[in-house]
Amino acid sequence: MTETQKGVLAMIGAAVIWGVSPIYYKLLAHVPPVEVLAHRTFWSLVFFAGLLALQGRLPELGRALSGWRRIGLIALAALMVSVNWFLFIYATQIDRNTETSLGYYIYPLVAVLLGRFLFAERLGAAQWIAVTLAALAVAVLTAGPGVVPWISLTLALTFGLYGVIKKLLPIGPMVSVTCEVLVIAPLSVGALVWIQAQGQGAFGQSWRDTLLLLASGPVTALPLILFSTAARRISMATVGLLQYINPTLQFLCAVVLFGELFTPAHRIAFPLIWAALAIYSLAALRQDRASRRASMAAVGVSTHVTKPASEASAKP
Repeated sequence: MTETQKGVLAMIGAAVIWGVSPIYYKLLAHVPPVEVLAHRTFWSLVFFAGLLALQGRLPELGRALSGWRRIGLIALAALMVSVNWFLFIYATQIDRNTETSLGYYIYPLVAVLLGRFLFAERLGAAQWIAVTLAALAVAVLTAGPGVVPWISLTLALTFGLYGVIKKLLPIGPMVSVTCEVLVIAPLSVGALVWIQAQGQGAFGQSWRDTLLLLASGPVTALPLILFSTAARRISMATVGLLQYINPTLQFLCAVVLFGELFTPAHRIAFPLIWAALAIYSLAALRQDRASRRASMAAVGVSTHVTKPASEASAKP
């Protein structure tokens, strides 16, 4: 199996786990979302710290948390991902996974806009068309039920900002995520201690709930590890295409498994989003192929130029 094939399989694995995760959190719908989030944060820290310890990389945490600027960025990243995790858990519990899937469909286009306004990245015509179609979809959803799809927009924005912060942090993915959950661990532990002291905690009340809460660490960690594995082996354009498996599976869970309401506004908005993502993805693939051809051409020119020089130097 080639490295590219390994990367594709890893990305598919990550996207599938994320996509079917509503089923897992639905099993914990009777547990308050704050408690589920606290367990998710704590057991993620245990899992990631354990992996780093096995790899002999725990000292990297100290180096990563050096300097107030870096600590501030890690804390801000922790805030963004915590809001994102909490809202996803909450939306699953109140039967709003249609909106969570929409949020993760919108996310790539929000990331494009953030890149434009925060990093002055240039957008092509196809990207502007995709963003416009996404804005139109949000307008349809707002005009239909008469309520702004705040869950979708908040999920997309917090994850987009999380990506921006990660771009500013010169830290590897596993160390970075471990630092993030480490920063918010005191709040999580404090919340869990208080909940258990009140006799309201789900942990320890039944083997089923206890195992599910313990599993929140691996359920969170495994797709992140697979994602980081994929990102090192395949192009970002391929990563972008495969990640749509995630919201697609969430959408199917919401409509097929959970029987969530799919309104006429949704029937208009989702095709608009899918069209936007198709345009965006095709443009990304073309750009990726063009950059690869340019790189290969540059290597070819370099070889062509240097070869005669080396041959000339070898002559007596």
